[in-house]
Amino acid sequence: MAIVSNLELIRRVPLFSDLTPGQSGIISSAVGKRRFRRGETIVEQGAVSGMLFMILSGKARVVAQDDRGREVIMASLGPGDCIGEMSLIDGDPHSATVRAEVQTDVLTLEHDAFTRCLRDNVNMAEAVMRALVRRLRNADRQIRSLALMDVYGRVGDALIDMAEEEADGTLVLRKKVSRQEVARMVGASREMVSRVMKHFEDNGLVQARGDGSFLLRPMPHTLE
Repeated sequence: MAIVSNLELIRRVPLFSDLTPGQSGIISSAVGKRRFRRGETIVEQGAVSGMLFMILSGKARVVAQDDRGREVIMASLGPGDCIGEMSLIDGDPHSATVRAEVQTDVLTLEHDAFTRCLRDNVNMAEAVMRALVRRLRNADRQIRSLALMDVYGRVGDALIDMAEEEADGTLVLRKKVSRQEVARMVGASREMVSRVMKHFEDNGLVQARGDGSFLLRPMPHTLE
């Protein structure tokens, strides 16, 4: 990580965007920096880290695991996202594991400093609540998808989530999608996802482009 002051680093984190100069100074003296290698665990499901992690650069993946070791991908995180705030607030263990998807740099903040900031800054408390509400809405959407959509609809939604929107509104996947990765996102077998992807490709819903990217057409939410 390049040598940058803590004060400059916390200004990159949306959670701290409304702090006063005095509060920013207090936080800058309390944060630490860590670098996680690709595949390294940032927080582990069932454990208590007692720390808030704020992503500065890189990407991380949120996965939940059952008693048999099967994993489902819950979300992907990037710069500006926070990890571990729920556990800090209620004291319970982490509900999911978060792993670095690539080399990922984070700021860390201990429990006492985090709670002190929440007490002293209403805007920061509101920012935490907004982040938690956004996470709850995403969880609700996943639950609704699993309960009401067939595999075709779930795979379609997963592809849309991974796509980037171009200036003209076109949805594009920048690279070939791993069937295994999608299977872990939608709770289906790799073989089933492969059949669904072939159906999408055969029907023009996923179209390969000359630059190696893939164009997405409107996806079905159910298949009778």
